[in-house]
Amino acid sequence: MDNQILAHTKYNCTYQSRGEFASIKQAVGGIGNLLDENCKDKDALALIKYISDEDKDEKILENQKVLKTPVVRNGKQATVGYHPEIWKEWA
Repeated sequence: MDNQILAHTKYNCTYQSRGEFASIKQAVGGIGNLLDENCKDKDALALIKYISDEDKDEKILENQKVLKTPVVRNGKQATVGYHPEIWKEWA
């Protein structure tokens, strides 16, 4: 399986580049699908929801604890959250 886990916990998630973040965002259908509504940092989440679209990516990269985890990639495909049924299909 060629999956790459990019984020293990809400406090240890990093992306290797802005381009990789953009690729994941596109694969999962946009920023709304990346955000964790149950994250502990409600202030950062609220800010990200209401700032201009052009500023959202930068703010998410600065406050990655607002993202669902894990983020798992398989080439151009990606999932956010725990989805072993999808990962098995990739095998």
